[in-house]
Amino acid sequence: MKLSVIIPVYNEVESIETILKRVQGTKLAHEILVVDDGSMDGTRAILKKLDRKKGVRVILHEKNRGKGAAVRTGMSAAKGDVLLIQDADLEYDPRDYPELIKPIQEGLADVVYGSRFLGRAHRVTMFWHLVANQMLTLMTNILYNTILTDMETGYKVFRREVIDGMVLRANSFDFEPEFTAKILKRNFRIFEVPITFNPRDYAQGKKIKLHDAFEAVWTLIKYRFVD
Repeated sequence: MKLSVIIPVYNEVESIETILKRVQGTKLAHEILVVDDGSMDGTRAILKKLDRKKGVRVILHEKNRGKGAAVRTGMSAAKGDVLLIQDADLEYDPRDYPELIKPIQEGLADVVYGSRFLGRAHRVTMFWHLVANQMLTLMTNILYNTILTDMETGYKVFRREVIDGMVLRANSFDFEPEFTAKILKRNFRIFEVPITFNPRDYAQGKKIKLHDAFEAVWTLIKYRFVD
């Protein structure tokens, strides 16, 4: 099994080298695709030095297009037969990779979600973000008749065949509900595994905002009735 790790990046100069070292430290990634989405804080200068070293391949967007657009670029360029999405902000720990890929390796799943709400260690932080995440997951379960615990998780791992022929349009954080809606409608086998989570707050550079939650709601409703 060849694992492609896709890392969308926007203005993460403080964390990009650390996350790359952590991903490389797992010794599980066949390739690490870093898609810089128009960073302006010095991230790009670091990435240009790291490109083509220790499995890292850097792709540059000329302007900021959003996380979804960066993930889609990474998907198109990935060569592995299993793809894993990794945020660059250190909220998610690559030491969870063995558990994330195990259900796929064993032939039990087509898609694996790393759930922040299944009991693993996590930093205590913003209450209303927790509420928003739980409400969006509840809406997903009602609309698509499923039992997910964490629809918005950044850790999504899947076999390449899952996205063959799938048209993804999301450019922003609406990637999470669009991808989830489309795999649920196609009846792919989804497993959830617990992950460690170390969320940052707005003072530390967190980017997702309240309007992104409303966009997620609309996305879930829209793709329930269209493809």
